Amino acid sequence: MANFLINRTLKSIPNPNLITTALSSRSRQFTSAVATAAEQPQSDGGESSSSSSFTFSSDGQDSIHIKPSSSVSKRETASSSVTMPMSFMTGSVVGKRFYNQVTTRKADDGNGWSVMLDYRTLKTPSKRPLKLPTLGLAKAIAAEWEYQEIDGIRPFTMPLMKLACTALERVPITRHKVIEYLINRFNQDLVFCRAPDDNELTSGIHERQVEKIDPLLDWLESEFGFKPVVYSSFFGGKQEDGLLKAVETLLKKTDECELAAIDAIAGAAHSLTIALGLFRGKLQIEEAIDLIRLEEDFQVDKWGLVEGGHDVDIADLKVQIASAAVFLGLSRRI
Repeated sequence: MANFLINRTLKSIPNPNLITTALSSRSRQFTSAVATAAEQPQSDGGESSSSSSFTFSSDGQDSIHIKPSSSVSKRETASSSVTMPMSFMTGSVVGKRFYNQVTTRKADDGNGWSVMLDYRTLKTPSKRPLKLPTLGLAKAIAAEWEYQEIDGIRPFTMPLMKLACTALERVPITRHKVIEYLINRFNQDLVFCRAPDDNELTSGIHERQVEKIDPLLDWLESEFGFKPVVYSSFFGGKQEDGLLKAVETLLKKTDECELAAIDAIAGAAHSLTIALGLFRGKLQIEEAIDLIRLEEDFQVDKWGLVEGGHDVDIADLKVQIASAAVFLGLSRRI
């Protein structure tokens, strides 16, 4: 599925090399994504009468509801609105595929791109058209919808849709809180925690951390002008105020899509530093995943992999990091 989505997306992008850091060949398992929920749809003043909407409902039922509209012509007997059940949030299969064709088009106001399910305009949970900044991102989300099977819509195969809704709706309203949370967690960043080197059980991990993580810390120092502090306490340490301020300034300069991607990566990685490394092009997807899993992979190498445990965790991590990195690359205007 992942190769299908990426191949369709790349065909629509004038210069695919701009997002190579987001397209690692082994990180394409698009799962584990859920869209947020909202209420019944309402028509927007600027939307044409022939356009309908996709929204979410909270009626608790597991079926897709279609409301006829008098403004739709007889030959367009589908609906003026398509309402998804609340179970769309859980990642379960919801309803049957209710559309035949997925297309993209320029937004009605000329600002951004829209995804169309037949003649229905895909909308955000707050009932506004899902206007995406680039055609590439619109086509990638369209590919997620095109991939859905006849027997049901599977939200866990649409991570880009979730990130788009987050970027367009949650980030503008909670931008200050998102940045504040990221900065508060920065002191407990995964890459700052160093295993003791004077213990037989942890000395091997320490050596691997020095080899793999120190280059990233050197980059962080050169990027922001402050040497990060490493520590061995589980409770974290305290970074210099200058470093915190420099990182906060960078985050404030990001747009909605960039901040949504950084937040998603930092949450999955337990590291804002790794998220910034991907954002600035210092790290590629596989490098980021290796750093996130450094300690656990050390234990797997020593004791073996638990099937149904470690392998599932690895796949889920690849999905979260790769989808956010792809979203970040596709959202950037050329």
